[in-house]
Amino acid sequence: MSTSTPIIRPEWTKARRIVVKVGSALLVDRATGKLRQDWLDSLANDVARLSKAGKQLILVSSGSIALGRQLIPLPKGPLALEQSQAAAAVGQIGLAHAYQELFRARNLTAAQILLTLGDTEERRRYLNARQTMETLLAYGAIPVVNENDTVATSEIRYGDNDRLSARVASMMSADVLVLLSDIDGLYTAPPGTDPNAKRLDEVRAITPEIEAMAGDVGSELSRGGMKTKVEAGRIALAAGAHMVIASGKVLRPLAQLEEGAPCTWFIAQSDPVSARKRWISGQLEPKGSVWVDAGAEKALGQGKSLLPAGVTRVDGQFDRGDVVVIRSSEGREMGRGLIAYEAADAVRIIGKRSSEIADILGVEGRSALIHRDDMALARA
Repeated sequence: MSTSTPIIRPEWTKARRIVVKVGSALLVDRATGKLRQDWLDSLANDVARLSKAGKQLILVSSGSIALGRQLIPLPKGPLALEQSQAAAAVGQIGLAHAYQELFRARNLTAAQILLTLGDTEERRRYLNARQTMETLLAYGAIPVVNENDTVATSEIRYGDNDRLSARVASMMSADVLVLLSDIDGLYTAPPGTDPNAKRLDEVRAITPEIEAMAGDVGSELSRGGMKTKVEAGRIALAAGAHMVIASGKVLRPLAQLEEGAPCTWFIAQSDPVSARKRWISGQLEPKGSVWVDAGAEKALGQGKSLLPAGVTRVDGQFDRGDVVVIRSSEGREMGRGLIAYEAADAVRIIGKRSSEIADILGVEGRSALIHRDDMALARA
């Protein structure tokens, strides 16, 4: 039975932060090698509407290589690494300019973020990238993320923007990851060759059966296939982010998704905050300890960040971004967290007001020693 009222999924309506992955095949016209301006305009309208509704959007955009290879005389077919890097260097300028103009026309600010694998794998660089994007989002900007193809070597690259987008969704504690694709979801078999193939509306766990359904073939313009999308789903779900594979071949792709267009939802079993805190508490080896006074212990119990003024002692050798144990004045383990300072600097600022950090260290540091979002407290 059909209905005129679209069924809007709660995973979408409740989402505050959304990462949207846009592939090269959607952005660049295969015949001309130019950007598909009408499609980009419709995407920008979607982003502007969602932003006005209070949602935070991050785009993970391919396209620099596909766009740049048409502007310099590169051969057709697969490119060598150095040729891809040259194409990216040329295409990235045009791609960034296109996003800048699209969003400026809608009173939005675009910000370019270029990442390499180490930026999401090494904790210090991870925290820097995360803080940069958090700041941009706080000011209402739209981060446009791409792999830094001009410098990434074959050994230190993601290799496709499906997995990159999942890493970004994990890093930014996104609620939903949207993979806009040339297919409207995950099918039981390749729909182009199997007439009995059926699209799955929902996936609640990535099982061997689900993995077997994924293909491994990308187009000339894209590196990824359905296999990389399922792998992206594994990353996103582990971070507490729902993921959806939807068609990007239509105009207004995000509006159509919201209105109930065919797609496949991958449903996370926990929220991003819970997943992140579980990761901090159980999967990272602590490098030291910080001891807090009674006032700080009470503040932590109220969900506040740990400020330097409430810390009485620091043990261990750790770098910024390492996990440390948070201990009460009696030595009881209260929880764990990612510390914002290396050990030598932490020792210098404990017991001090946050306003004094700049004078003590000579740089404007973070006000919290451990931010509440980077902390997992044990249950009493």
